[in-house]
Amino acid sequence: ESRWPYLFGAIIVPSLIQVVILPFLPESPRYLLLEKHNTSKAEKAFQTFLGKDDVSQEVEEVLAESRVQRNTKLVSILQLLRTRAVRWQVITVVITMGCYQLCGLNAV
Repeated sequence: ESRWPYLFGAIIVPSLIQVVILPFLPESPRYLLLEKHNTSKAEKAFQTFLGKDDVSQEVEEVLAESRVQRNTKLVSILQLLRTRAVRWQVITVVITMGCYQLCGLNAV
């Protein structure tokens, strides 16, 4: 019992390693392209990750996926429950997750 503080303190070592290494990790090309709107840095990141010079196809794929995602309609929980095709799946998942919370499995 007297060594519990050392156990809790052991997390400091991986945390410090992560803080030191994090600035040297490259940015995600998708993040640079869609969030920062920086096409040149995104192309350079794709070139670094894929190891090839022509990455225009990958850039176009990410932009096309973004356009499709913007056109996707979000559905509320009530709309899911009103849809007969998925109602039982949603109810089953909700009951299962509720049972996990009540039985204490997540705490273990």
